[in-house]
Amino acid sequence: MTEQGTEQFKWYVVRAVTGQEKKVKAQLEVELERAGLTAQVPQILIPTEKIYTVKNGKKVVKEKPYLPGYIMIHADLAGEVGHVITSINGVVGFLGGKITPTPLRQSEVSRILGNVDDISTDGEAMVEPYIVGENVKVIDGPFTGFSGVIEEVSEDKKKLKVMVKIFGRRTPLELNFVQVEKES
Repeated sequence: MTEQGTEQFKWYVVRAVTGQEKKVKAQLEVELERAGLTAQVPQILIPTEKIYTVKNGKKVVKEKPYLPGYIMIHADLAGEVGHVITSINGVVGFLGGKITPTPLRQSEVSRILGNVDDISTDGEAMVEPYIVGENVKVIDGPFTGFSGVIEEVSEDKKKLKVMVKIFGRRTPLELNFVQVEKES
């Protein structure tokens, strides 16, 4: 038996039904195990990011897919592996070609994995971008329940300057992104 080098393993992107990424990943792991092909697929990743929100005055962390509908697979697609992957319920197919999928370039892999690492270490990823002039409602802190208009957005500090009417007077408040929600 020849020793397998890591050169044969390449990163591929599998398109999955959006919202079904975790289910598809679990199914892939089960089917590859059943077929005895786990050695040919050492890693299956769903690029995710952490989203911070405030519910009932408490900071809640949720993970959501960074690239919805995509799963990254580090694999050697020789033999049955490609067929097993594409036969999984919820898999739309490989990105870059059905017959011979195109592997990602190392620079792309580094960028995607690096970006996910940056987001997870960055702290608070914004759920939705805020825009000057937009109406927001304060959901955390001493001014909970007050509504106001965004005067300034500071992306790097993750803060907003919101003009709120308190006792009939316009008062500026500096709030974190997680302390407000958009008003519909």
